[in-house]
Amino acid sequence: MIGTYKTIAAPAVGEFKDKGSRFIAFAYPVETVEKVKGYVDDLRQEHHKARHWCYAYRIGTEGLQFRANDDGEPAGSAGRPILGQIDSFGVTDILIVVVRYFGGTLLGVPGLINAYKNAAAEALNQAEIVEKNIEKTAWIICDYPHLSEAIRIAKAHNAEVIHQDLALDCRLTVKIPLAEYEKCLIAWRDTRNIQVSSEPFRNNKNDDIDVG
Repeated sequence: MIGTYKTIAAPAVGEFKDKGSRFIAFAYPVETVEKVKGYVDDLRQEHHKARHWCYAYRIGTEGLQFRANDDGEPAGSAGRPILGQIDSFGVTDILIVVVRYFGGTLLGVPGLINAYKNAAAEALNQAEIVEKNIEKTAWIICDYPHLSEAIRIAKAHNAEVIHQDLALDCRLTVKIPLAEYEKCLIAWRDTRNIQVSSEPFRNNKNDDIDVG
């Protein structure tokens, strides 16, 4: 469905074994590259006796940010098979790290590709895959008497108020499903005394402009 994407709801773990080697796959929902580094570093510390910590991620509702890392395994034998499973399941905003404990027997490139592929698939099979709305953000300003109407319009379009600043006036940051975005903005603009913008307002209320 246009306006949605698939990701995993929570971390999941899967495992694959071959000729004594263990391949433990850890899948995490992530939205930034910074979180990727944190998870990989944590696993390196937790599994410090492992031989490799190979990973792949795809980030963004359109999946435009991605990387495959072999971490010392032969080129293309680890990161790409992991990324291949991410794409096969059609998910994004996800990181999969496969921790390898070497079992003493070399598997060769075909064996490694198979092992990393299956480990990643096991983690994805264990994960809860959910469909989420692609969302856009809007910012609104109104006076207190109009706050309830502004929120009512948001709820009518399945939008979520993620931040509010109730000081001299009411300033709301709202996430809106892509399919409802234009209709929600029109509804706010059709209501007197509600300003709406597709970018954050400046601090000086007199400088605020309804940019559409």
